Amino acid sequence: MSTATRERAVHQLEFMRGDELQIPTYKVVKQDGTPYKGAQVPDLDQALALKIYRSMARTRVLDERMLAAQRQGRLSFYMQSTGEEATTVGFAAALEDDDMIMAQYREQGALVFRGFTLDEFMNQLFSNEQDYGKGRQMPIHYGSRQLHYMTISSPLATQIPQATGYAYGQKLAGDKRCTVTVFGEGAASEGDFHAALNMASVLKVPVIFLCRNNGYAISTPSSEQFAADGIAPRALGYRMHAIRVDGNDVLAVYAAMQEARRLAVEENEPVLIEAMSYRLAAHSSSDDPSGYRSKKEEEKWREKDPLVRFKNWLLKRKWWSEEEDSALFERERQAVLEALKAAEHRPAPMVDEMITDVYDQPTAHLTEQLEQLKAHIRRYPDAYPKTSGRIDHG
Repeated sequence: MSTATRERAVHQLEFMRGDELQIPTYKVVKQDGTPYKGAQVPDLDQALALKIYRSMARTRVLDERMLAAQRQGRLSFYMQSTGEEATTVGFAAALEDDDMIMAQYREQGALVFRGFTLDEFMNQLFSNEQDYGKGRQMPIHYGSRQLHYMTISSPLATQIPQATGYAYGQKLAGDKRCTVTVFGEGAASEGDFHAALNMASVLKVPVIFLCRNNGYAISTPSSEQFAADGIAPRALGYRMHAIRVDGNDVLAVYAAMQEARRLAVEENEPVLIEAMSYRLAAHSSSDDPSGYRSKKEEEKWREKDPLVRFKNWLLKRKWWSEEEDSALFERERQAVLEALKAAEHRPAPMVDEMITDVYDQPTAHLTEQLEQLKAHIRRYPDAYPKTSGRIDHG
C-alpha cells in the first residue's frame, strides 16, 4: 500500500477540518534591521547583499516613474510591485541564473536582479521596434530567453501547470535545474493551481510554487477568497513541502528559496512557499484601491516597507550609508527617465511583423487580413501616427 493511502484506524466518530494546524511565518530580521532572537541569518556576502538592495531600489523607482508616465498619457497601462520587492528580488537572488522563472505580472524585481536593462523594460512598455515581443503584448508582459524568464501571460494561473511540465522536462534531462512559478493568492483559486500541485507531487519534479499573498485579488480581500489558513496548508494535501515566510523580509525569502531549491534540485521534491506581503500600490493603473481599503490599513503596511528593513540591516553591518542611499535613488531616477525618453521615440515594429513567428510560413488567411489592414491604414493615414503601424512597401 502506498504512503498516500496508508490506513490508521480509529474507533470513535470524529471529523477533522484542519483547525488544529496553523503554519507559522518564518522571519529573520525586524523592521529596524536587528535579527530576531535565535534567527539564523543566511550567509550573504557584501557584494550579493548590495546587489539585492540595488535591485529592490531600481524596481521601486521604475514603478514610481512608470506609473507617473501612465498618468501623463505616455503609457497605456502599468502594474507596480510596490511593497513586494523583498519577495520578487529575494527569490531570484537564491536561484542559479539558468533556473527557469515563470512569473505572473509583478515580478519585475526578478528581472532587474538578473540583468534586464532599463532599455529592455522600456522597449516592452512602449511596444517599439526593439521590443522582444514586437509590440504584440500589452505593457508589463516581459520575457527574456537569455535570462530564462518565460514571457508573461495575462490569464491567471496558466503559468502554474506549465511550470510543472517544464520542471518535469528538467528532471528527465537531468540538468540539475529547477523552475519557479510565481503567482498571487487570487490565482491559487484557479483549478490550474491544484492540477499543477498534484502533478508535481505525483511525478516528483523540481518545481517551486511561490505564492505572493499580498492581501487582495484586485478588490477582493483574502478573507473573502478562502476560509482556511492561507495558501501554504494546501500543499500538505498533496504531500508537498511547504513554508510560510515574511514576504517583506528579504533575508527570510532568500533563505527559504535557497532551501527550496536544494529540495527541488537534489531530491526532486516540489515545494510551496507562501510569502506574506502587502500590495501598497493599486492592483493596476486602472484600479482605485480607495474603494475597497482604508488609508489607515495602507499606512500600517508602509511602516513595514521591505526596502527600509533591508537598508537598516545593511546600515547595522556598515555595508551601506545614508549618503550612498540618497545618491543611489537619484541615479536611478535619472537613469529611468533617460531610458523612458529614448524608448518612447523609437518607431513601432513593422506592420508585417504582426503575422510572423506563429507559423513557419504565414497562412493565406493571415496574409489576406494583413493586406486588408495595410489598405485601411493607407486609406486613413491621419488616424495613425507615423510612429505606429509602419508599412513595409517592399
